[in-house]
Amino acid sequence: MIIFQFIFLTLQRKKKLHDSFSVHGSVIRVSLLKGISAQIASAAAKVDAGLPTAIAASSLIAVGTSHGLALIFDPNQALRLCLGSTAVGAQYGAISALSINNDCSRLLCGFAKGQITMWDLASGKLLRSITDAHPPGTAILHIKFTDDPTLAICNDSGGSVFELSFKRVMGVRTCESRCLFSGSKGEVCCIEPLHAKAELRDHPITQYSLLAMASLTKILVIGLKPSLKVWMTFPYGRMDPSSVPLLAWHFVAVQTSVNPVLAFCRGDVVHFLLVKRDESGAIHVTKQKQLHLHYDLINFTWINSRTVVLLDSVEKLHVIDRQTQEELETVEISEVQLVYNSSHFKSLATGGNVSQALALVGEKACYQSISNCGGQIFYLGTKSVHVMTLRSWRERIDHLLKQECLNEALALAWSFHEGKAKAVVGLSGDEHKRKAVVADRMVEILIHYADRTMKKCPDQGKIQVMEQYFQDMVPVIVDYCLLLQRMDLLFSQMYDKMRENSVAKGVFLECLEPYILSDKLVGITAQIMKDLLLHFQDKNLMANMEACIVHMDVTSLDIQQVVLMCWENHLYDAMIYVYNSGMNDFITPMEKLFKVIAPPLAAGKSLSDEQVIMGNKLLVYISCSLAGRAYPLGNIPEDLVPLVKNQVFEFLIRLHSAEAPVDEEVYPYVRTLLHFDTREFLNVLALTFEDFKNDKQAVEYQQRIVDILLKVMVENSDFTPSQVGCLFTFLARQLAKPNNTLFVNRTLFDQVLEFLCSPDDDSRHSERQQVLLELLQAGGIVQFEESKLIQMAEKAEFYQICEFMYEREHCYDKIIDCYLRDPLRKEEVFGYIHNILSIPGYSAEEKQSVWQKAMKHIEELLSVSPSKAADMISVHFSDQIEQIIQTLQDQHLLFQFLKSLLDPREGINQDLLQLSPSVTEQFIELLCQYEPDQVLETLQFLEVYRLEETIQAVQKYQLHEASSYLLEKKGDIHGAFLVMLEKWQSLAKVKEATTAFLGNRSILW
Repeated sequence: MIIFQFIFLTLQRKKKLHDSFSVHGSVIRVSLLKGISAQIASAAAKVDAGLPTAIAASSLIAVGTSHGLALIFDPNQALRLCLGSTAVGAQYGAISALSINNDCSRLLCGFAKGQITMWDLASGKLLRSITDAHPPGTAILHIKFTDDPTLAICNDSGGSVFELSFKRVMGVRTCESRCLFSGSKGEVCCIEPLHAKAELRDHPITQYSLLAMASLTKILVIGLKPSLKVWMTFPYGRMDPSSVPLLAWHFVAVQTSVNPVLAFCRGDVVHFLLVKRDESGAIHVTKQKQLHLHYDLINFTWINSRTVVLLDSVEKLHVIDRQTQEELETVEISEVQLVYNSSHFKSLATGGNVSQALALVGEKACYQSISNCGGQIFYLGTKSVHVMTLRSWRERIDHLLKQECLNEALALAWSFHEGKAKAVVGLSGDEHKRKAVVADRMVEILIHYADRTMKKCPDQGKIQVMEQYFQDMVPVIVDYCLLLQRMDLLFSQMYDKMRENSVAKGVFLECLEPYILSDKLVGITAQIMKDLLLHFQDKNLMANMEACIVHMDVTSLDIQQVVLMCWENHLYDAMIYVYNSGMNDFITPMEKLFKVIAPPLAAGKSLSDEQVIMGNKLLVYISCSLAGRAYPLGNIPEDLVPLVKNQVFEFLIRLHSAEAPVDEEVYPYVRTLLHFDTREFLNVLALTFEDFKNDKQAVEYQQRIVDILLKVMVENSDFTPSQVGCLFTFLARQLAKPNNTLFVNRTLFDQVLEFLCSPDDDSRHSERQQVLLELLQAGGIVQFEESKLIQMAEKAEFYQICEFMYEREHCYDKIIDCYLRDPLRKEEVFGYIHNILSIPGYSAEEKQSVWQKAMKHIEELLSVSPSKAADMISVHFSDQIEQIIQTLQDQHLLFQFLKSLLDPREGINQDLLQLSPSVTEQFIELLCQYEPDQVLETLQFLEVYRLEETIQAVQKYQLHEASSYLLEKKGDIHGAFLVMLEKWQSLAKVKEATTAFLGNRSILW
């Protein structure tokens, strides 16, 4: 995991880095070269050298001036040579470009008026003065030595590029010029030959003497040797015409080989091209991942194969990690007052005869003001020279420490330790050595951090303020000591310092908890353990303490003290763990827990919540022990697993407990567990039986356990039917296994059947039936005579058992009786009938028997649920509806059936029913009797009825509104009016009589 800042295991202890610092700290240092800067100013004043115009850096530093002088400085910033003269400067103009060869023996100077001079840097002699290498009237923009000391490249303000070949024949120095690229085909404004360090001079690609050129429209890569050849062209695409083309080579390790990578840019996108030579000698160029920026560049410099330094158009430096494209630092360098080469691009010294496009690019051109060598970048200002270097890893940490940013310093140091830091300088050796060096420095910082923490502790105010202070500070120390695996430092020096303050001590101890729980800290000293216990007790954090103990190596602790503390504080998991891990004792914890839960269970009392928790833990503990797992987590050592299993089994089947009272029943442990939770205890045994191998001892243990279970439960009356049923269900499952070796007397199953189906006991009827059903489903049916089983189930009214048996015999029609007799499941009969008659898989004879049985009980089915019965009849008995109507004697039940069947609002699809109008009319007449107020609304929904017969029915029950509706539907508007008129007149008479009655009563009063 990458750690660039503190990652604490609890949110309340998380401390973020200060916003003003990146996770990388300060990566670069920009310094003023005071000696060189002072002598540049002095030369300008004393010898009229003019202003600085160009710089080139190697083991020497050369600075060209506007009056044609070249000032040469050694690494100590002492002026070694002053080359040229102001007289020559008046003739040639300002120095516009400089280049030093590989062995630092020669200097090339290009001038604003086009001349080129070569100097011997050892003697200071002028070796060549070249005036005809390129067309006159153009300034030298670039001049570059190649790795071949006899070969150089120049680029003039006409956009042309020339190769300069230096020779010495008969003591005469000459220079031959060859045009590589004519500015008439597109002006070149940047050139960069590929340079290889000494250790890479034998690289196969160096034999081609590659040269990259950037014109205003494209990039070209050409080979100068063995013959001139263009290997690649790459057009820019659309971009800002004022942006500066940039080129930079560097050898980079890609996969298993080292090859040159060309970075080129114009604007805000940097392209990387990997250049390789194949076995045939051909050069191949592959595009790499681009770098997209949010600013325009005016300089690109490789500082090493992973780190690049960019200068944007507002003079900010950006340090970038190339692989991740992460920006490591940004530094403002406007104070340098960078020199720009715009006058040379405009060729002002020769009359300004350049294209407008080239002059526009020159506004931000600073090619000759920036030079890099040996991991340093030199920036030429109008009055000074600055150097940028990567800070060493120690310097980066110390820089943060000087600003009292200890948290950030530790985070940065840890990134160095883990090999995740970027732009790392000065950390050499193999991984182990590097980690050791960084770890030593981190220890020094941690000691300083601890001292400062205690020194700056707030000594006044609320205790909460002090707690918060230490919660912010102390976890840092704990985290890094544990990350460094320096427990010796943590528990000695650091803890000794924290103990000076009680609050700091408490926070320190609490910080250990998450590391203990995540198994990152398994061993602590006895003193720390003692203090930890006391602290958690004082804070009432015993549950936290228990969670910690079960993750610790307890062999170095006072086991008796820990066990006593665990028992007193009800830390049962921890107690079990200490016995198991500290003493390989798996039985004593069981005995202790049994002593607590056995007496109340034996007395038939309810257990307290605490005792229930203990009982559950005991079951899980036994299960883990029998399965070879450690409790509460982990695994028992493999060599102990068989021994532990045997010990636990021998313990469970003991005839009596240690120090047993006189009246103790036999097999107290098995009895206690069965009383506590029969089902779960039997599940534990079932899982254990699954893991048993079929060896003789395993078979004997299984049979012994089963015999004891039967003796305890069958011969004892204080177990419920459910508990007894659980036992025989467990036995049935074991007996049903194909490799079963257990023996159980079949008569015991008959006794259980008698017990569960006892007609003399109506209590727990549902429980008894469910237990028997589970027993049968588990395979126990093979232990019974089926006819006897059905007979007893019917007698006990165990209708689910009957259903189970009838289904086995495919007597599906008899199952209908089971549902109808079962008061809890009566309404489920409709779904059952529907499934049998609808779902494939049943024979025609089986379906017919169910159909006939349903028809036989149709009136009973209707009485259970008229609506569900009607739905069933409409689907499966639609052609028997009129016959069913004739058989129904209960008129109200008939009404409910017809309402559910015919009323469209009940949801039955009427299109499925082919009924005669007489059925509908019979329903309407019944509706007039039982729900007269619903007649009118229902008539509006119904369709299949005869008007005359229906009118007679509603008139019979004097339902005037319904009569009027039917007469109107018939077309007898007058008749309908007379019916309603009669109703209104009747209502008026009633109202008049009521008014007269009320009036007479008021007179009497």
